[in-house]
Amino acid sequence: MNKKISKKSFGDKPARSEKASRGQAGDDVNEGGNTTQARPQRKLSEYGKQLQEKQKIKQMYGVREKQFKRLFDLAARQLEGSAGTNLLIILERRLDNTLYRLKMATTRAQARQVVGHGHVLVNGKKVTIPSYLIAVNDVITLKDKVLTKEKFLENVVDKRLNVSIKVPEWLELNKDARKGVVLREPLRTDIQTPIEEHLVVELYSK
Repeated sequence: MNKKISKKSFGDKPARSEKASRGQAGDDVNEGGNTTQARPQRKLSEYGKQLQEKQKIKQMYGVREKQFKRLFDLAARQLEGSAGTNLLIILERRLDNTLYRLKMATTRAQARQVVGHGHVLVNGKKVTIPSYLIAVNDVITLKDKVLTKEKFLENVVDKRLNVSIKVPEWLELNKDARKGVVLREPLRTDIQTPIEEHLVVELYSK
């Protein structure tokens, strides 16, 4: 005799999905149809956490492994400050990142292209190296020829420039002139993205 199927009433638990009817999500189903509890996910090791944090920083700033290690060595040799903090400050001082922070590019990757194509001037001189490190009082502008390209300005430079995103306090932006000035070196507190740079220090200290 068929079992009577009752109507679902208000407050009942929602119907289980096809996957859930074979076993709870994450459970394994053996050939006999019985469910076996899946093994808990392995906890990330300390080395795994360190590696993961390094990859996050590399991807954020668009830096390759060899260059990243070179910058870390440079940061570790500095007499003042911790190696991790110094590393982040060096990465912030890159020209491509500075252009991005000035809102003159929509992404850091786009900023690298703008610099690489020779569209950016530092103190009136063309700089085509995205990793160029800016200094206090540097003035960052676009070439005059670039300022005449309306489509480029509309789709690249002004796209983020006109968005109400705050420019970091270590930079000054003249929006109308599309010009930026470095007021001071960036500080660790200027970086809002959650980063655990001490994990990178621990990784390279092994």
